[in-house]
Amino acid sequence: MEESVRINKYLSEAGICSRREADRQIEMQRVTINGRAAMAGERVFPGDVVMYGNKLVSREEEVILIAVNKPEGIVCTAEKREKDNIVDFIKYPKRIYPIGRLDKKSHGLLLMTNQGDLVNKMMRSGNYHEKEYIVKVNREVTKEFLRELAEGVYLEELDATTRPCKVEKVGRRSFRIILTQGLNRQIRRMCEAFGYRVVDLKRVRIMNIHLGDLREGAYRKVTREEWQELQKQIKYSSSETVILKGKGKD
Repeated sequence: MEESVRINKYLSEAGICSRREADRQIEMQRVTINGRAAMAGERVFPGDVVMYGNKLVSREEEVILIAVNKPEGIVCTAEKREKDNIVDFIKYPKRIYPIGRLDKKSHGLLLMTNQGDLVNKMMRSGNYHEKEYIVKVNREVTKEFLRELAEGVYLEELDATTRPCKVEKVGRRSFRIILTQGLNRQIRRMCEAFGYRVVDLKRVRIMNIHLGDLREGAYRKVTREEWQELQKQIKYSSSETVILKGKGKD
C-alpha cells in the first residue's frame, strides 16, 4: 500500500502551520487536494496535489530547528497581520513557526521549527518538559515568597493551580524558576498573586537547549548533539495536539 499521511500532518510537515491550525484552515475550505476541498482527517497519497489558497504545498524534507533570542516587543506568531511577528523579524529563508510562545514583554530563548510533531511533543503540558527563566521583580525576594511559588499557586483568573516547581534566588530582586507547564502569563500571574510585579522576564532554557551567549535578535541552528539529546527526551512524549490559551505565555 502506498504511504499516506493525514492532511493536517502533511501541512504541518510542509511548514505551513501547526496541525491544529491546519484543521481550522481545512474547516474554512482553504485547503484542496487534487482540486477539491480537503476534509478533516483525509489522507494525502504520493502524487496528490495539495494547495493552500493559491500556494502549492510540498512536504519539507529538511528538519529545521533553530534557537532564537527573542527581544521584547516581538510577538510569537507567524500571523502576517501582526506587524511585529517573529517570522518577519528573523527573516529565515524557509517557512518555520515558533514552538510555544513567549509573551511580547518577555525575551530570551524561543525555538522555531517546520516540524509539527516536534511542537506538540515539546510543548504539551502533560509531557512535563522543563522551561527555565530568570525573573526580576519590583521588590526584594523573600524565602516565604519563593516557598509559596515552589509549592504551587492558585490563579483565580484562570481557576487553576500551578504545579510545584523549582525556584532559586539569584539576586536581591531576582530568581530562577523552572516550569513544566505553560499557563497564560503564568509567571507574571504567580508573582502578582503575592503582590510582586515582574519587571524583566527572560527564558534561558527549553529542555536541554540553552540560550547561552546568543546575541539578542540573533538565531542559530540547534547542534547535532542538542538534537540527539532532544530526541531522547521526547522519545516517549505524546504528540497529541496542543491547545494554547491566549496570545502569550509566561
